[in-house]
Amino acid sequence: MKTQITSKEIWSIALPIMLGYMAQTIINFTDTAFLGHLGVIALGASMLAGLFYFVFTTVATGFAVGIQIMVARRFGEKKYDRIGVIFEHGSLFVFILGSILFSVLYFFSDRLLLWLIDSANIYESSLEYIKYRQFGIIFVCFNFLYRALYVGISNTKVITYSTIIMAVVNIILDYCLIFGNLDFPRMGVGGAALASFCAEAAAFLFFTLYSYFTLRKNEFGVFKFHKLEAVLMGRILKISTPTMIQKLFSFGVWFVFFVLIEKMGETATGISSITRSIYMILVTPCFAFATTTNTLVSRVIGEGNSDKVFSVINKVLKNYLLCTLPIVAFVAIFPLQIVGIYTDDFNFAQLVVPSVFVICSGTVFQGIGNAYFEAVSGTGNTSAALYLESVILVVYVLFVFAMTQFTTRVEFVWSAEILYGVLLGIICFLYMKYAGWNKLKI
Repeated sequence: MKTQITSKEIWSIALPIMLGYMAQTIINFTDTAFLGHLGVIALGASMLAGLFYFVFTTVATGFAVGIQIMVARRFGEKKYDRIGVIFEHGSLFVFILGSILFSVLYFFSDRLLLWLIDSANIYESSLEYIKYRQFGIIFVCFNFLYRALYVGISNTKVITYSTIIMAVVNIILDYCLIFGNLDFPRMGVGGAALASFCAEAAAFLFFTLYSYFTLRKNEFGVFKFHKLEAVLMGRILKISTPTMIQKLFSFGVWFVFFVLIEKMGETATGISSITRSIYMILVTPCFAFATTTNTLVSRVIGEGNSDKVFSVINKVLKNYLLCTLPIVAFVAIFPLQIVGIYTDDFNFAQLVVPSVFVICSGTVFQGIGNAYFEAVSGTGNTSAALYLESVILVVYVLFVFAMTQFTTRVEFVWSAEILYGVLLGIICFLYMKYAGWNKLKI
């Protein structure tokens, strides 16, 4: 069967995924925009504590990628009845995983943050943030699983609805709880964390109700009890475990990036908090089109058209660049005005601008590198993806460490994002070009 992936189909998958990624980006943006008016301590605490929290959720993200690959493959093979079985096994694992992650956060966050953060002020505010945010981790884990299901069956409009719900809940509660508006208590950093927790819980409630009433009666067999299959669970874990390790390693290194910057001082931490918020908006299309690449590569292989993989990757990248380049150009032309959203301090805003220029370049290279990286994962060889990125992350950490030791310029540290994207693109392209990935069965 000849597979023809059109730009329209790519956008029909990528756009809702983009909006799904925007859920966490919007939470980060609104938190940073509100907290920026409280000063660099609030900015630094929300950034470091938020990243610390998401280091734990990346394990669930990695597991969800494995579920997504399997669901997309079965969808391509038209084995629809197996999708519900895969989702049920995934739900069991996610519940156990979420409970373990919550326990670690609840009992060990104070000691871990004390070990990682030098500034006493940022440390105290970080504890206030985690105190509320930790209760949302099980909801986040299930939200990742739901998104994996809907991306795998190419019904990504549901992700759009959940994103809107998260954004509305978070923005309203940020306004009320951070500053004490509308007779709510003034909670500062803790208010931002509580607002984020409520947004995550609201998205989980929506996903569950929507899935129950729309998927329970269809051919996918979701929300029907199935016998636990040890062989299937083993297959899921075989695919997902390398991805979980890879995501944990990758995001853990991202957290180390900011820990090293925090040691450069509170001003450097504040600069990077704003830079990170802008960067997460810029790279949202990168992650969306990369995930689209993963799904489409897995699907066309399932349809028996491995020879179409490179044409799919190239078409996705073309659409990614058409989407991203105008946004990057806009940010590069008006950096000071954009930074002004986060802070009233003009002198501080000027310090942020050089880092904004660096992330504009980094965004383009990240998109290309991540597309090829997700193509590697889409083949089902998640172990190869883990090994390839591990090598790059070692280089990345060494570069960041060197920059934080030998310069006081924050933008030089941020140039590590350009290095990462370039290396990831080159290595993963060579793998897709010359490795025997088309012989793998999952």
